[in-house]
Amino acid sequence: MRRLLCVAPSATPVAWSADGCLASGPTPGQWRPGRRTEGAPPLVTRPPDVVCLGESMVTFLPTAPGRLADVPAFARAIGGAESNVACGLAAAGHRTAWVSRVGADGFGEHLVAAIGAYGVDTTAVRHDPVRPTGIYFRTAGDRATAAHEVAYYRAGSAASAMTTANLDLAAIRSGRILHLSGITAALSAGCRGLVRALVAPSPGRPLVSFDVNHRPGLWRGPAGGPVLLDLARGADLVFVGEDEAAHAWGLTGGPDAVREALPEPGLLVVKRGSGGAVAYDAHGGRYAEAAPRVEVAAAVGAGDAFAAGFLSATLRGLPLPARLRHGHLWAAAALTVPGDLATPPSRALADRLAGLGAAHWGRLHLGPGWTEDATAAVDQEVRTP
Repeated sequence: MRRLLCVAPSATPVAWSADGCLASGPTPGQWRPGRRTEGAPPLVTRPPDVVCLGESMVTFLPTAPGRLADVPAFARAIGGAESNVACGLAAAGHRTAWVSRVGADGFGEHLVAAIGAYGVDTTAVRHDPVRPTGIYFRTAGDRATAAHEVAYYRAGSAASAMTTANLDLAAIRSGRILHLSGITAALSAGCRGLVRALVAPSPGRPLVSFDVNHRPGLWRGPAGGPVLLDLARGADLVFVGEDEAAHAWGLTGGPDAVREALPEPGLLVVKRGSGGAVAYDAHGGRYAEAAPRVEVAAAVGAGDAFAAGFLSATLRGLPLPARLRHGHLWAAAALTVPGDLATPPSRALADRLAGLGAAHWGRLHLGPGWTEDATAAVDQEVRTP
């Protein structure tokens, strides 16, 4: 059935308040009919809080530890930095949309259905009749170790052909926040042009969130670093790992050195892994929060979960220290499950834990299943001396 699109009047500009909150976002310009049962009248849904653009792939997770050559079987799942953020936010009750291209194949059909099952709007996803959906296989080892293996089959994928000409730009700009990552820019020249166009200043541009997500294997030569730095300078909110900044930009002086090299974003978040994270606002504020101790099941998906948790808290207007803690808690949820996607903690549980005093927060220790057993998580908090 044909979907109708109405474009509302132009949006108001994004502004940051003194504490780094989203003081006024754009009036979203895209109104879509909601999903409906056959024969029912169209339902007009509210525009998304966050639109995420980027490639998602079908991922195959090992059923046993070992080298790719030795793993006997794999379980199918989905993975993609931007869609991970969209799914996490949708699971927490936010309105989200994912925009991309997939192949006109079974894997593409599965991706759209699986992401849509989280409550994410996928109506702006385009199906490429020629190019395939990307897939990848990985081992169970920690991504940071030499034992970890990943085999990508994404060259020439449908998503790598994304450009400003073959996507719905009105849909991409329809939310309060547009979330992008450096992975998209690495896929092709057309994708780089698309990301550049989306971070460029323009009337009614939504708040642009950019996760650097430096993937050296996707870039040919050293060109990735300068491109990512230029894109980050155009964004309103930037997430970058301290290790990424060192590898991509040669910045080895800690978070403050990253802020000195990247003063333009209204908010900059420098992630330090188990060492916590530091946020900088547009008015010289610096906020650091330690990460809780976590029993790691698989070290994948934590960065995307951190971004989703931080964005969720941003949409709620929470202060920066609380946003960092929510980011840590959502990352902990991802670290304690084997796949890329995890159910985020309930709002009540996350608020309870994020509100702990510094001493109790510093003693927090989270293990597998903590998001599903709120009583255990609270008991763990209570037992903390």
